[in-house]
Amino acid sequence: MSQIGYKRILLKMGGEALAGPSGIGIDPIRAGEVAETIKSVYDLGVQVAIVIGAGNLWRGSAGVEQGMEQATADHMGMIATVMNALALQDALERIGVVTRVQTAIEMRSVAEPYIRLRAIRHLEKDRVVIIGGGTGNPYFTTDTAGALRAMEVGAELLVKATKVDAVYDDDPNKNPNARRFETLSYIEALNMRLRIMDSTAISLCMENELPIVVLSLWQKDSVKRLVMGETIGTIIH
Repeated sequence: MSQIGYKRILLKMGGEALAGPSGIGIDPIRAGEVAETIKSVYDLGVQVAIVIGAGNLWRGSAGVEQGMEQATADHMGMIATVMNALALQDALERIGVVTRVQTAIEMRSVAEPYIRLRAIRHLEKDRVVIIGGGTGNPYFTTDTAGALRAMEVGAELLVKATKVDAVYDDDPNKNPNARRFETLSYIEALNMRLRIMDSTAISLCMENELPIVVLSLWQKDSVKRLVMGETIGTIIH
């Protein structure tokens, strides 16, 4: 256990992590793969909180482009995150990881309401906590929800799990000459507008000195290697 670099982390992932090749919907096989990744970290004794998006089910921006009220579109997205949270909970429970789902939008028949001290207590009892419902307010992204919840539960690190292995100055899938960053300051990340996370989330982390690591969820053992002290992805601090 002396090798473990972090006692408590918050893992922020997009809803697409649970989708199949199309990027749409929930694929139980993919959910199982994500659960195994989380279990590998949990088994080290690291306390894990998770905030998940809903891009696989609903993108509010698409509704807004067609004239939908943004508050309505955002509320639909927040509700969709709870569906993803329940799918991930099921996958984790099936491999023996005790999990609780909390949500900022109350749905008492399917999930606990988000209560900060209760979430912390679950973590202290070695339960994975998946926090859905975003911040509970429209006009905020799940990136901001991730940063906010990380601070509230006392996480030592915010891990932004994506499809790429680090932060680049351009899309590495389209530009083979894209520059890869191993480390960035908060100000550099904000000024360069790299679209890692929204500016509100990065600013919140900067004000509270919470480091962010951006890595690929699909790189073998990436999160496990990170918490064991290996340099993985890009650190923003």
